[in-house]
Amino acid sequence: MTSIKTNASAMTALRSLQETNNRLADTQNRISTGYKVSSATDNAAYWSIATTMRSDNKALQTVQDALGLGSAKIDVTYTGLNSTIDVIDEIKSKLVAAREPGIDRSKIQDEIGQLQDQLAAIAESASFSGENWLFVDSGAASYAQIKSVVSSFTRSDTSVKVETIDVDTASVELFDAADQTGILDSTFTTTGAGAFTVSVSTLDITAVGADDTDLDDMITNVDGKLAEMITAASDIGAIQKRMETQMDFVRTLIDSIDRGIGILVDADMSKESTRLQALQTQQQLGVQSLSIANSASQNILALFQ
Repeated sequence: MTSIKTNASAMTALRSLQETNNRLADTQNRISTGYKVSSATDNAAYWSIATTMRSDNKALQTVQDALGLGSAKIDVTYTGLNSTIDVIDEIKSKLVAAREPGIDRSKIQDEIGQLQDQLAAIAESASFSGENWLFVDSGAASYAQIKSVVSSFTRSDTSVKVETIDVDTASVELFDAADQTGILDSTFTTTGAGAFTVSVSTLDITAVGADDTDLDDMITNVDGKLAEMITAASDIGAIQKRMETQMDFVRTLIDSIDRGIGILVDADMSKESTRLQALQTQQQLGVQSLSIANSASQNILALFQ
């Protein structure tokens, strides 16, 4: 039946053209944004997962920054320890030299005094971002023996958790202003005639009454402190290596999550460009089809001429 009231062909052509225009708009949006899922309306499940993963990635980037800051603190501490080991080694050598009969101990003590000043200078300057793990004051309100560095951010089914790498600084503290319990300011007592109570940072081989036994005890104790510092530097080096490994892992994890998000929501531009060409062709054909369907009604006038 031919009707001038209802043009079924035109309605069909119009509906087809509208569908093509909608698909074309979606494709153009993907091309312009680079995403196949740019909002929850595109794919609610994928959008939700991707949004959560992006948030976790931001947290991991903060963890990466925290690891970098912590690694810098540990690096400064290790550098300070390594420098003081060299100075202590020099002090031990001077003490051994002072054991030689007939040597002028006052001149050697002058050199030792300069080295002792250098020890304090190194410890006081081994500071990063306001923290110093070598020169401390355990009596201060802000003092904390355990230092924590944020190392990871993890998500389980029901919760999130921030994990840390803890560093016990008690074994690396060289000077403690509160109670002199650091490696270099803790005291020992010699067993010679002088029976001196001294520390590595205060020993004096020219003190009245000092004999060879006192000097031997100083050498023994300085050597013991040197061993403690070598152990401390070794421990710090192990922690530093662990943090470097963790930084590499976090960096790799961030990249992996980025790739996972991309798989979920990124548009395949090769496919989208091909689809765009096809839809543009369909759109042109739809316009022509609608034009033909609309002209059919005009052909009815010929029947009445």
